[in-house]
Amino acid sequence: MHMADALLAPAVAATMYVASGTVAGVSVHKLKKDDEPQKLPVMAVTAALVFAGQMINYTIPGTGSSGHMCGGMLLSALLGPQAGFLSMIVILAIQCLFFADGGLMALGANIWNMAFYGCFVGYYLIWRPIMQSRWFGEGKSAQRARIVAASIIGCVVTLQLGAFSVVLETSLSGITELPFGAFVALMQPIHLAIGLVEGLITAAVLLFVYESRPELLQCVEPAEREGSKRSLKAVVAILAVVALVVGGGLSLLASSNPDGLEWALFGNAEEGYAENMGLDEEDFGVSSKAADTAGAIQEKTSFLPDYAFANNDTAAGTTVSGIVGSALVAGVAVLICLTGGFFRKKKSS
Repeated sequence: MHMADALLAPAVAATMYVASGTVAGVSVHKLKKDDEPQKLPVMAVTAALVFAGQMINYTIPGTGSSGHMCGGMLLSALLGPQAGFLSMIVILAIQCLFFADGGLMALGANIWNMAFYGCFVGYYLIWRPIMQSRWFGEGKSAQRARIVAASIIGCVVTLQLGAFSVVLETSLSGITELPFGAFVALMQPIHLAIGLVEGLITAAVLLFVYESRPELLQCVEPAEREGSKRSLKAVVAILAVVALVVGGGLSLLASSNPDGLEWALFGNAEEGYAENMGLDEEDFGVSSKAADTAGAIQEKTSFLPDYAFANNDTAAGTTVSGIVGSALVAGVAVLICLTGGFFRKKKSS
């Protein structure tokens, strides 16, 4: 769902930068009061895990399309909506600047579409109400069921909102070759399937955390008899290893089919599927000086464009991209937290 600059008019892109920047500012202000230092390593490793997870496109059978996780629901369930949102900004900014994934002018829109809904709508309207409810009864089995339900419902709903926002933003940008109704009819169903898969992935990770350190999950109060099965260091280490394996190894198995947005725009006729909107991948959307400037900047900063070595399609480029990107995301997340004074250690009385 990473939008290219050509899908947005400069005015729309600027508006989305303001919207995302405002939410980021409010999140920073909120986290200034946070005094949970255990969030710092968890934030670093889960942000790296989401970056790695976004490199794996999974095939949506029978469509010629693929999808990848967004990660907003996962991050907000572990870190809270504000820290989750800032983590997503780090992920999307690094993808954009260093890997040329998503346009620089479109970054504000991509943050809104992929981070805001998952972190805030998903948390406040889905995760927290379900986890504080009595769905499925009492006990650990009921808690597990609530985690699964909240993960799946949250991912489905928030991806639907993000996909619809893409349609609105392109329509407001005046891209006449994308009729509103036809674009909606393509975007919403494919992202429903993508959201279902992401919901299952999110549920699996959160169930592991619940079984290992239930106190790390937001809105989950472990029963007194529920002890932590693993230390915090062990949980962080396991998630870090998973991030490295996913980014550096499993990413090589990613589907080559276009993702949901690319599939809606360009189709996949060369593999025998529909051409959908049938746009020309080399010439589509709107052009502007702002987009040209953003593209020139991005060309200079992206040292592993499209998660590969420049002018080299070897598998080593993907592996290096996964490992380097995950490490960058984790390091920048920690640096921002330390610089901002987030997650302070509690003063002793």
